[in-house]
Amino acid sequence: MLAFSLRRVGAMILRYWYLLRGSWPRLLELAYWPAVQMVLWGYISQFMATTSSWVAQGGGVLIAAVLLWDVLFRGQLGVSVPFLEEMWSRNLGQLFVSPLRPLEWVLAMLVMSLLRTLIGVVPAALLAIPIFHYSIFALGLPLAGFFFNLIIMGWWLALLIIALILRYGLGAESLAWMTVFLLAPVSAVYYPVAVLPAWLQAVAWALPSTQVFEGLRWLLFHHEFRADLMAAAAALNGLYLTLSTGVFLWAFRVARHRGSLLHVGE
Repeated sequence: MLAFSLRRVGAMILRYWYLLRGSWPRLLELAYWPAVQMVLWGYISQFMATTSSWVAQGGGVLIAAVLLWDVLFRGQLGVSVPFLEEMWSRNLGQLFVSPLRPLEWVLAMLVMSLLRTLIGVVPAALLAIPIFHYSIFALGLPLAGFFFNLIIMGWWLALLIIALILRYGLGAESLAWMTVFLLAPVSAVYYPVAVLPAWLQAVAWALPSTQVFEGLRWLLFHHEFRADLMAAAAALNGLYLTLSTGVFLWAFRVARHRGSLLHVGE
């Protein structure tokens, strides 16, 4: 059994970094959509602030919500898309002819996901300062907790999606684009959990994203950091990340034994 190697992890990170750095359309796409979303929701927020005391009370709540939601979305895509690109190029089998281990590969994709998310979201957050006179960085240290809880949720969602694609082939690749949006209605991104039906609230509270966005609104409206919500999000993420890693390793082992790594999706 080969020992875990940070050198191989670093080699994979360089591989994905060179692919990203060498493609200006990819870099543009990373920054384009968060900026467009921020500008769109920023103007909606400004309009609503003149007619809604709820938005006026928590200034910037919609801008902060859309930026943090994009962290979750970009975090998930940052893992799913490199995997899909390996499949589209029929390179997955070739990677694992090398000594590369599955967890080393996953760690490299997680690092790249973090980099891709920062490249996408930070410019949009900085753009909001001169345009809307709102800085999400004013949230202080809680912002780091919100950020990492959402990106970790994106990671374990991506691992589950990869496991399903390994099991069912490229016919399941649409999950990479739709899963996060399926969870949006119960993540209470733009409205409190209380507006959901009682039976759906239980589902919502089982998601780390719900804990984060409820904590965000509480911080903006009441100027108080809810450590209990942050701890709940971290505990749920720890549980789901452990389970999703196990599911991924199982799906990968099955795919390797069946030989489908060489022709998955065909």
